[in-house]
This record gives sequence, structure tokens and C-alpha cells, in this order.
Amino acid sequence: MSMHWYVARRVAWAVIATYLILSITFGLLAVAPGDGQTAFAFKAATQGGDVDEAQETFDEITGRDEPLLTRYKNYMVNMATLNWGWSFTRNQPVLDAIAQAYPYSLMYAVPATLISIIAGYAIGLYSATHQYTLTDYFGTFTAFFGISIPNFWFGIMLILVFAVDLGWLPSYYQTGRGVWTVANAKQLILPIIVLSTGAIAGNMRYSRAEALEYVHADFVKTARAKGADDWRVLVRHIFRPALVPLMTILVADILGLLFAGAYITEVVFQIPGLGLLSYKAIIQQDTALVMATTLIPVFIAIIGNLVQDIAYTVLDPRISYGDR
Repeated sequence: MSMHWYVARRVAWAVIATYLILSITFGLLAVAPGDGQTAFAFKAATQGGDVDEAQETFDEITGRDEPLLTRYKNYMVNMATLNWGWSFTRNQPVLDAIAQAYPYSLMYAVPATLISIIAGYAIGLYSATHQYTLTDYFGTFTAFFGISIPNFWFGIMLILVFAVDLGWLPSYYQTGRGVWTVANAKQLILPIIVLSTGAIAGNMRYSRAEALEYVHADFVKTARAKGADDWRVLVRHIFRPALVPLMTILVADILGLLFAGAYITEVVFQIPGLGLLSYKAIIQQDTALVMATTLIPVFIAIIGNLVQDIAYTVLDPRISYGDR
């Protein structure tokens, strides 16, 4: 099977998976209570508007006054054309709300992701090549500590120590301080620490376990016997074969950092990113905004798995296209 045919098949499966997920999401939204109509009418009533008129307006905007099949067709067309609806809590299109929130999530999620991957893999590889030493024990302890400690509690403790008691860093995020400024960097330090701690621990554990399978392998001993230095042995003969199974957790790790961790981190530090946006949308029953913020991780997971499958064949030539 050629590389082009393999990629075409994976892309086709990604399209089918996306279609199924969108269909299931539509079905859940169609039968779920609390579709936002009550909240929309309540907001109109508090502003002196007519409740019945507000409910009719909501039905017209969301298409609830149309047959189910028509609503499904319009839903799929709107998703394909990136017309993801209107956020009545923010009085703007959903995509505009996401576009405004997403840069704030990336400002701390990207550094946390890079730090967790580099530091986690480096500590794991070093611990595997120095098994049963003090550094190995310290790395293992750090991994268990990072995995066990709750992020929300850790974030609050960091705020109490470094913001309240010492006054070194801000206790919450403030907008309007620019992106590439010292003030913005200072208020991102604590969120990055909270978000990367658990990910570093997870990457360290997985990379150590995978590297231990190759530390005493015959081809590693052969490389050392031929005079290869420690760095070449570590990178070319231990890390590269260990990287193939590590790729399976890389996508999940990034998703966990960007979205699962974002909910906790952004609520604790009041960062106006995607996590806080989704959290407020759930509280305020903004259905269109909730749907968009929950579908984005799904789309990234589908694309990530596609890239991951292709990367397998690049990292390990033994994997044939026909067996995938």
C-alpha cells in the first residue's frame, strides 16, 4: 500500500468520525433539557423586554420552530461553513467569542506544553539510564508528587504563598498588559507552573518506562561496543524507538493541557481563555457556545490522531501501511 493511499484512508476515516460526532452532538442537543431559552427569556425580562416575544425570538434564531430534519440539515451546513451560531450571553457570534478567548489560553498552554514535553522526557530518559540512583529516586518521587497533587489546590497554594504572602506575583490575570511584556509574563508564571507540573510527571513516568526497555537491549550494547558516545546512544538508540509508543500519549497530553487543565487553571487565576469561556457558558446555559467549546477538543483529537498515525510510519519504518 502506498503512502498516499494510506493517508487518504486515514483522512477518510477522520471525516467519517467527524460526521458521526457532529450527528451525535446534534441528537443530544435535540433531546437535552435546558437549551438556553429560559436563560434568554430571563435576560430579556430583566432588561424590561417581553418574555413571550423573547422566547419566540430565541426559537427563530436557533431554528427550533423548524422540523427536526431541517434543523439537522441546517446544523451540518452551519458546522461545515463555520457558522456556529450566536452567543446570547456575549451578544456576538460564537466564533468571535472563541477567537477572542483562545489567545489567552495559548499564552500559557503553549509554554506549559513545551516545558512538560522537554522536561518530562529529559528527566525520564536520565532516570532510565541512571536506574536506582539518588537522581532516579528523586525523579520518581517528583513524578508521584506531580500526579497526586490536585491542580486547583496547588494553584490556590501558589497564590497564597507568592501573591498574598510574598507579593512577588499577581494573584489573578489582568488583561490589557500586552503579550510580550514583563508584566504579562509575571502573571503567567503561576498558571504555567500549575499546568505543567502534572504533565511533566506523566511524561517522565512514561518515558522512563519505555526507555528502560531499550537501555539493556542488544543493539544498544553493540552501539556502545562500537564506540558510540553516551549522547548518541541515548538519542539515536534509546530515545528514537521509545518515541513511537510515547507518541500515543502526546496528543492526549496536549489535549489535557489545553482543555481539561484549562478549566481549572483559568477559573482559579481568572484567565479569560477558552476554559473560562466554556465554564461560564455552561453556567449560563449558552448552548451554542457550550457546543463549540466542547467540539473544538474533539476536532483537535481527530486531527492529532491522524498526524500521530502518519508519524508512526516515519518514526518506525517497520510499521507497514497495510497493517495499520
